[in-house]
Amino acid sequence: MNRASFRKLHDLGLLKQRAARAVKLLEDCRLCPRSCSVNRLEGEQGFCRTGRAARVASFGPHFGEEAPLVGSRGSGTIFFSSCNLLCSFCQNYDISHLQDGVEAGAGEIAGMMLDLAGRGCHNINFVTPSHVVPQLLQAAALAAEAGLDLPLVYNTGGYDSVETIRLLDGIFDIYMPDFKFWDDAAARVFCSAPDYREVACAAIREMHSQVGDLVMDDRGIARRGLLVRHLVMPENLAGTAGVMRFLAHDVSRDTYVNVMDQYHPCYRAGDDLRINRRITAAEYEDALDAARRAGIHRLDSRARFIFRAR
Repeated sequence: MNRASFRKLHDLGLLKQRAARAVKLLEDCRLCPRSCSVNRLEGEQGFCRTGRAARVASFGPHFGEEAPLVGSRGSGTIFFSSCNLLCSFCQNYDISHLQDGVEAGAGEIAGMMLDLAGRGCHNINFVTPSHVVPQLLQAAALAAEAGLDLPLVYNTGGYDSVETIRLLDGIFDIYMPDFKFWDDAAARVFCSAPDYREVACAAIREMHSQVGDLVMDDRGIARRGLLVRHLVMPENLAGTAGVMRFLAHDVSRDTYVNVMDQYHPCYRAGDDLRINRRITAAEYEDALDAARRAGIHRLDSRARFIFRAR
């Protein structure tokens, strides 16, 4: 079995160096495209409302992720509190907006990683990591010293700076970004990120350049590559056709894409009548058709949550 990518950097003594470079970025924080420029090393907080220490909401084997991550023993997920997007309809708003969780140092996060490995998980899956990259890299260095050798998954909302993603080259085997919105106006309204499309396109190109298309072993377990999630929104507000054309033409027709049907109104979704309902079966089928027309053929499209229109 191939070793996890970060093991090579660890063996060369470079993983700790990469973590130290990331920590220094907290002094004038530009980790993500918000570029808040606050000194998080001194406890200052920007858009993500996170200072020096990461907050962890929960961790454990997760069986609700995509099949290539879950396998038979689950994906070892660590859910970080807060977020650099703070979507108004967030389905995990208790974690992102309300910041449920506790502060955890690098040693504690490393302990979670080792615990998940001990439970037989197929990978270590960092959920919402964009604002805590330095903290998770410090934890990865400690876990590597203790012998961890599982693929690391970067499970992100897609609003990541290319510079930060380049810092992760050779550390993460699997990138799993959302591509939430193609339309700038929708991204401005729902996550205060009018540059979301431009940022996500650049970040996903960089991710793919590092790890390529998703590769699985003979058991169907993901070992390396890019897996993109796209949540279908009511009224086609996510701009599915544009997202799929970009992935097929500018990234790869072999991109593994999960077209998700589980949108339901949460948090402040009731403030906008366009998103104050579930999607219909017709809207979901239109999204799948858009993916197929674009040339995407590796589709994870198991509809599970739709209330079919009467």
